[in-house]
Formats: sequence, structure tokens, C-alpha cells
Amino acid sequence: MSKNKTIGSMLIIAGTTIGAGMLALPIASAGLGFSTSIVVILATWLLMTYTALLMIEVHQHAEVDATLNTLAKQLLGRRGQVLANFAMIFLFYALCAAYITGGGSQLQGNLNNWFSWQLAPQVGAIGFALLFGFIITLGTGTVDKVNRVLFSIKIVVLIAMFYMLTPHVKMQHLLELPVEQGLILSALPVVFTSFGFHGSIPSVVKYVGKDVKVLRKVMITGAALPLCIYLVWQIVSQGMMSQNQLLDSEGLAGFIGAVSTLVNNPAISQAVTIFADLALATSFLGVSLGLFDFFSDTLKKSNSKQDRLLTASVTFLPPLGFALFYPQGFIMALGYAAIALVVLAIFLPVAMVWKQRRCSSTPDGYQVIGGTPALAFVAVMGVLIISAQGLQMLGVIPAVG
Repeated sequence: MSKNKTIGSMLIIAGTTIGAGMLALPIASAGLGFSTSIVVILATWLLMTYTALLMIEVHQHAEVDATLNTLAKQLLGRRGQVLANFAMIFLFYALCAAYITGGGSQLQGNLNNWFSWQLAPQVGAIGFALLFGFIITLGTGTVDKVNRVLFSIKIVVLIAMFYMLTPHVKMQHLLELPVEQGLILSALPVVFTSFGFHGSIPSVVKYVGKDVKVLRKVMITGAALPLCIYLVWQIVSQGMMSQNQLLDSEGLAGFIGAVSTLVNNPAISQAVTIFADLALATSFLGVSLGLFDFFSDTLKKSNSKQDRLLTASVTFLPPLGFALFYPQGFIMALGYAAIALVVLAIFLPVAMVWKQRRCSSTPDGYQVIGGTPALAFVAVMGVLIISAQGLQMLGVIPAVG
């Protein structure tokens, strides 16, 4: 196994995970206090890493290019396949439409500023979709190379951000007690979706092969990189402002504005903007790669140029159409992102592993530790996250982040 592919796959997992949603973490966890928010983040990381390892256990007994469509059909039957396909397409089309809308807007604004053009917003969306669609169509190797460059720049920008913000961290803010414990439920969906990378796992398996030892390293390290960055970001963001200041921030824009005012450095706004753009780009690469390989498997397409172009059309044209003509529809659909992600990242891995172990009279190969009690506990956590999302939709608990 090429060490180069292993590192690249780790960065694909990390790049998919670290999206612009990271910036919402301090707002989502503001009322929890620093210690509680760290516990919630660590617990979520453990949960998502565990279910990623469950997916490796499932993949080892399937074809190397199998996606969730094939795996669900083999282990859960037609109904499981339909549920998996619906959750995958719903979530990933919604994400792609949102990324094309946001990325297209940024691209259009930048081109207009740099060249004094007067491009319409639709031109930016089309250009963004064409650019990334071309990269994805070229294959995972190309995605790996582009992602490495973007991820490296993103890390440099993050270090610059942390360097500018760290002198303003005050210990008393980190020692503040939670405003109320019930806010943990409000924060759960945001923290949970901040560790969502499971749709990219089949693409990584196809890229590096079914070497379980290598795949375990890729999943654990790929998920640990975002964890480390999130923890530092929590120290910096929650250490700069009191809980009340964070809670009074009116959304992400208000939070960024408050940080810029506090630091009294316009460069911080620029750094946050650049980070958000790069985070959007790397997340879009990982998400659309997973969706491309999913459709390639579902539609039984080969790796010929013609088939890859057809798969790219199915992958990018529908979300591009929604981004152009009905962006608010799929932006609203993101409100259900946590529910769809629970199905993809928790319920399906647990159900497939349980069925696989049950059907195997002589268990062989890699098995994730914990047995049935661990699977049951993970499933309960999935129910808890869906319940938290549902209570937010009903207005029973506040929506944050």
C-alpha cells in the first residue's frame, strides 16, 4: 500500500470533516461552558470514529468498489437499500446544493472584485460546479492532490488565526459554569454534523484497498485531525469571550464581527473568510466524491470517459439546478441534515454489522470491539441525536449554531 495514498486518504477524511460548520461550534456550545463542551466534542468524536470502524468491518467482506447502495442491499435487503439510498441522496444533494450556492457566490464576488467584472450570481454557481465537477470526474487521485494543496493552505490560515487570537484568551472565561445543562441537547446536532465524513468512506476504501490495518489508521487519524483543531478552536473562541457574549452573538456573522471588534484587527475577518472558503472547497470535494462513487455503483457505470461523464451529470446537475432556481429549498433541507446523517453514520453501520455478525457462524476477519452492547449503545445515541433535532424543529428547545 502506497504511503502517499494513505496520507492523502487521511486528508480527504479530515478535509471533508472540517467544514465551515466548525465556525458555528463556539456558538452552539456557548451555554455549556468550556469543560462540558469539550466532553461533548470528545464523546461525539469517539462515536463517529467507532461507526467509521464499523464500516471497515462491513467493507472487508464486500467488493473493493462497493458503496452504501451495494452494502445495504447485500446485508439489509431491498428495504435497507432504499433507506440507505434515500438518506444518501437527500443529504448529499442538499449539501452539494448548499456548497454550490455558497461557493458560487464567493467565486462570483471574487472575480468581480479582481477583474472589475459584473458577473451574475448564476455564473459563479455554474463555474464553481464545473470546476469541481471536472476535478471529481478525473478521479480520486486528482481529488487527493487538489485536496492536499487546499488543506495545507487551510492549516496555514488556521495557524495564523490562532496566532492572532490566542493572546486574547482569558482563563476566567474557560472556567465559567454551564448556563443550563439542558443546552447539551441543543448543541448535539451541530457538534454531531461537524464530524460527518462517512459518505466518503467507500471512496477511500476503493482508493486504498481493503487493507484493514491501513483503513483503521486512515479513519482514526483522519477523524483525530479535526478533533485536535476543534479543541484548539474551542479554547481560543470560548476563552476570548464570556458565555453571555457568545450567546448574544446573532449567528455566525455576529460572532465573527464580535471577534474582529475584540481583537481590533481587520486581518482576522479576512482570515476567517479565507478559512471558510477553503473549508467549503475541501468539504465539497469529499462530499461530491462520495456521491459520485455512490452513483457510479448504483447506476453500474464503468470507469470509461463516457460513463464518468454520465455519472458526473447525475452527481452535479440536480444540485446545480436547485442552487440556480430554488436555493432556499435545499438550504431548508439542511435543517434535516443531522437526521439523515444519523441514518448514514449510525443506524446503517450498526444494522449492517449486526446482520453480518449474526449471519456468520464462524466470525473471521476484523471485528470492532464492544460486541452487541456497544452496538446497542451507539444506536441509542443515534436516537438521542434525532430526538434533539426533532425537539429543535418543534421549538421545544432552542436551535443554536
